[in-house]
Amino acid sequence: MIITGKYPNLRMRRSRKEEWSRRLVRENTLSGSDFVLPIFLTNGKNKKQKIKSMEGVYRYSIDNLSVIIDRAIKNKIPMLALFPNTNKKLKDNNGSEALNENNLVSKAIIKIKKRYRNEIGIMCDVALDPYTSHGHDGLIKKKEILNDKTIQILIKQSLLQAEMGCDVIAPSDMMDGRIGEIRKALDKNGYEKIQILSYAIKYSSSFYGPFRDAVGSKKALKGDKKTYQMDYSNIDEALREVALDIKEGADMVMVKPGLPYIDVIKEVKNKFKIPVLAYQVSGEYSIIRNAIKKKILSNDAIYETLLSFKRAGANAIISYYADYLDKILK
Repeated sequence: MIITGKYPNLRMRRSRKEEWSRRLVRENTLSGSDFVLPIFLTNGKNKKQKIKSMEGVYRYSIDNLSVIIDRAIKNKIPMLALFPNTNKKLKDNNGSEALNENNLVSKAIIKIKKRYRNEIGIMCDVALDPYTSHGHDGLIKKKEILNDKTIQILIKQSLLQAEMGCDVIAPSDMMDGRIGEIRKALDKNGYEKIQILSYAIKYSSSFYGPFRDAVGSKKALKGDKKTYQMDYSNIDEALREVALDIKEGADMVMVKPGLPYIDVIKEVKNKFKIPVLAYQVSGEYSIIRNAIKKKILSNDAIYETLLSFKRAGANAIISYYADYLDKILK
């Protein structure tokens, strides 16, 4: 029930008159604890590589990670998300490098845990697209993405990441049934305390282009991902995806992309009362960044956009802007 009044006894502008008053009655705010920082990994030493389609975002060699992680801890960010740019020579049809205990993600986890211990959490992407020569998230046969056979590899990938020290396993592949199978395997092997963040709602979106540049899968991708990623026309289907993943053991769920699906975030939070994360994806980031650079928008657009995720009900936001929180939150 909404209790209201009548003008002139009720003047809504009274509480907006002073800055301190606006802060006093503010319903939603942002802090470092609301963010997950994505980090792109690359081979080599002392590297910080520019990503052409994502100005202000870089790939880091493992020995150079402290540059960005120290800043994240200072800004009180609770978790990192690791994404590898795998050497083309290591890619094949089966994504075999995903199961290599010396791959970029494995080495990064070990390095981070050795230096920072539990000061910051580590989230690892479970999918094969950074490792396959065809750029898809799963095994492929006659242009079909094989669901059940892919899951068997994803289970092994998840177990490897857990063994290395990953805190949150995050399957982004969109294979049916993979959350339940991964949960069973983790529990069976003594990793029952490892959390699963399911990319329960991952739309087949045009906003992923710069990310695919960053991990090196864009040019490799053959066809599209519409047979396994979600149709962006649908919301009831998205809610079914979440319900299934919760039953299978997901601790948290993701909505990706973020801003074009703000309505989906709100629906999921209202219906399931589960921790929901929003991914402000690479295309969203680049659009805002370029608009600010061209003076179409002011810097305030960053904060405004990020706050919209919290207002919709997101518990946390994965955003490339998380590396600039010291400036944004001012």
